[in-house]
Amino acid sequence: MNPLLLDFPAEFETERLLIRMPRPGDGKLVYESLQASKTELKHWLPFMQKEQNEADTEANVREAHAKFIAREDLRLLIFLKDTGQFVGSSGLHNPNWDIPKFEIGYWLDTRHSGTGIMTEAVEGIISFAFSKLKARRLEIRCDSLNVKSRAIPERLGFTLEGILKNEDLSVDGTELTDTCIYAMIRK
Repeated sequence: MNPLLLDFPAEFETERLLIRMPRPGDGKLVYESLQASKTELKHWLPFMQKEQNEADTEANVREAHAKFIAREDLRLLIFLKDTGQFVGSSGLHNPNWDIPKFEIGYWLDTRHSGTGIMTEAVEGIISFAFSKLKARRLEIRCDSLNVKSRAIPERLGFTLEGILKNEDLSVDGTELTDTCIYAMIRK
């Protein structure tokens, strides 16, 4: 099956959130959120290791838009429905359309930590992936020390299939890290 021929919505809603594909012009919102969350995100995200400016972020958002259209990667931006405020990013990454399966990744603007927003967003993405994309398998991979990231798949009923020891380097490249692999399959 050619994924370019798949028609599915570019946005959907949950109780509190609008979740949609990135669009040209979203770079400013994403950049501001990343800057506000830099201290926390820098510890976990490789792309936060180098200094970025608003133009870099806009270019990245436009690249994500193109990849969404090409069905190469489905990044999703998360907004509060009632205010339109951007609060984080997630997506369905590393697609294997033959199965189909996807990896869910996410980061949240730290000003919204502890509100359940990311759990709600991931729950909505799970529903979208299973119902609209006919996913058979979803994975969440995260550093074993990232307690906040691990809490989401555990809260949503994913199975911890394993912990890969010394599987990756820390984002600063100074030490080996262990990677947790959580999965959910369509029943």
